[in-house]
Amino acid sequence: MKFMWPEALWLMLLVPALIALYVFLLRRKKKVALRYASLSMVREVIGVGSKVRRHIPPVLFLLAIALMIFAISRPTAVVRMPSQQETIILAMDVSGSMRAPDVKPTRIVAAQEAARAFVNAQPARTRIGIVSFAATASVVQAPTQNREDLLAAIDRFQLQRGTAIGSGLILSLATLFPEEGIDVSALSYGRDTDPNIDHNENNEGQNTPLGQRPGGAGKKEFKPVPPGSFTSAAIILLSDGQRTVGPDPLDAAKMAADRGVRVFTVGVGTVEGETIGIEGWSMRVRLDEETLKAVAKKTEAEYFYAGNAVDLKKIYESLNARFVLQTKEMEITAFFSAAAALLSVLSAVLSLLWFNRIL
Repeated sequence: MKFMWPEALWLMLLVPALIALYVFLLRRKKKVALRYASLSMVREVIGVGSKVRRHIPPVLFLLAIALMIFAISRPTAVVRMPSQQETIILAMDVSGSMRAPDVKPTRIVAAQEAARAFVNAQPARTRIGIVSFAATASVVQAPTQNREDLLAAIDRFQLQRGTAIGSGLILSLATLFPEEGIDVSALSYGRDTDPNIDHNENNEGQNTPLGQRPGGAGKKEFKPVPPGSFTSAAIILLSDGQRTVGPDPLDAAKMAADRGVRVFTVGVGTVEGETIGIEGWSMRVRLDEETLKAVAKKTEAEYFYAGNAVDLKKIYESLNARFVLQTKEMEITAFFSAAAALLSVLSAVLSLLWFNRIL
């Protein structure tokens, strides 16, 4: 426990002073009583039970004073309390492999149904954004509280070629942190992947992690934070995990981890996979769990497997529950104030019931 105003704790010296004053008054009262009655008569009238009972209201009142002093000192503590994430980004895979029917009726339809259920389950104050990715990534819906716009965006998904999981994650981060000016195009399709750029011409920063390369003049230097420490936002990545183009998903996950953002990953499909036909070509698409597990682990989040549409809905329901409790430091002055008030009232009530007076 910490105190925002620790100087006020010096007032705790009043408690032993009040105790000493109380003992002094008791002894003085006893001496006065003995002047007018014999000791045997006093003992007979007071009794053992009354001796103990008469001290209870003053003791409760002294405890109330001590709690009031603690309240004045404004104590703080790290507690788990109900909370709501401010922004959630749904990063949805719309690559051609999502048309596979190993999740009935298809992977993409099951994912859309689960996404709709997730959106409808969130409190009205939660902002949700939607990013779709195939060979490229795009913001289908900017973060909003309008549920109708979100559901309409989910219904607009169109399957495309390629799977750039890393690009989807980078764009999700750019959506969460617009003030950082994350260059999505350069990170997704820049010198790391563009064969037209001469890497030998200027190799400064090539060994720097993705998203932390030196910026232009006057650009604020990026400082990493502990993974999972940014509790006001999260990303939910839903994919079959088979990356074909774009930056490495683990590099993009490192960007998220350095910003404290957790990326919960959901694997859609089956490990055995399914053979699908695309424009005269046939290919077998399998769920790449290892990549999705690695992304979640790097960001201090979790991976979930969805073998069918029912499991997928359960996963979204469980993710919804995980966004309810949050650990943070908060002021707990109100608890001490309430306890002090309760003890004060209790001491007064007991004094009235037992002795027909307040203390």
